[in-house]
Amino acid sequence: MDIIFKAKNTEATEALRAYASEKVERLSRYFDHIMSVDIEFIAERNPSITKSQICEVTMFTKGATVRAVEASPDMRASIDLVVDKLERQIKRYKHKRNTSANHKANGKAGVAATIAEEERPVIVRSKRVEAKPMTPEEATLQMELLGHDFFVFTNADSEDINVVYRRVDSNYGLIEPA
Repeated sequence: MDIIFKAKNTEATEALRAYASEKVERLSRYFDHIMSVDIEFIAERNPSITKSQICEVTMFTKGATVRAVEASPDMRASIDLVVDKLERQIKRYKHKRNTSANHKANGKAGVAATIAEEERPVIVRSKRVEAKPMTPEEATLQMELLGHDFFVFTNADSEDINVVYRRVDSNYGLIEPA
């Protein structure tokens, strides 16, 4: 497993890297298909933010990408929290995958499959939108005018369907098809 460290407004010391590596490598006992892991340490400089030490982990696996972000006053505590969150996500993913595989193999729903189906989120609303050609900047403006967190549009330059979204750090992201 490859582990890549990044730091923003802080220094990723060797002790912190070793601590994070040890914690993240423990997750391989739950999920052995982890190809690489990106760990980002972020320190917020605003003194009014009490949980200023943020740890963001993205795990790239053969089947899925698992991502978690946690914040606390201490970076080691943030690492602990983010690893706990990743562990829960991996267990949930494996349970859904195994339940789905058992359901398909048996041809009928067992008790576990029935319970999992009851807990699954349900699509409660469907909406069709016309993806008008525009630039990402126009799409961002339109998203702000609508008060949404994301906006689907046709990129005027590439003529592909793109999505702009508001990030947690109040910046914007752009999703383009590969």
